[in-house]
Amino acid sequence: MRNFITIEGCDGVGKTHQTRRLKEYCEQMGYDVVFTREPGGSDIAEQIRRIILDAANCDMDDMCEAFLYAAARIQHLKDIVKPALRQGKTVFCDRFVHSSYVYQGLGRGLGLDKIVQLNRIAVGEYMPEFTVFLDLSPEQAFMRKGGADKSDRMEAVDFSFHQQVYQGYKALIQAEPDKFEVIDASGSAEQTQRLLRQALARRGVIK
Repeated sequence: MRNFITIEGCDGVGKTHQTRRLKEYCEQMGYDVVFTREPGGSDIAEQIRRIILDAANCDMDDMCEAFLYAAARIQHLKDIVKPALRQGKTVFCDRFVHSSYVYQGLGRGLGLDKIVQLNRIAVGEYMPEFTVFLDLSPEQAFMRKGGADKSDRMEAVDFSFHQQVYQGYKALIQAEPDKFEVIDASGSAEQTQRLLRQALARRGVIK
């Protein structure tokens, strides 16, 4: 979907920080953009987010988790993404379907094909024009942030899970390289932001 850009990365990579800085830059430049996130982004979807990430829900079934992400995505698209795109705005989303592919399909071992089919129902034609991937291994990411956030049910999963997620992203990028802009996130926050803006400029999203 044209003008729909998603931003992905492993936990701890600084994705949310970089997205916030990009939002501030776009607002300063006067771009007609919308920034949102998943899971969440709208009222009902945010309620689902709290259920998904609550560390007290450690017994949640993996397939239940996958369906909750898809449900939040359906509501988020209806409330935020579709209206903004119809108005001609550019939409940036912090996480989208690729997170489900690698976290539930590969990390949880539910199977990539199954999760792709589920999300095909959830999103229809509303796939991103391209995806920015902030590239930093889980080892580096958690070291930089001082360890996993134990109050976040997804971050608290064992480390091998996060390694599988990272390799999953790499496999998706290798399969469809034109659909991704890979950003080296190993440098400073300023360096990563500069690389991010340069990638978006190459794609004609910003100047």
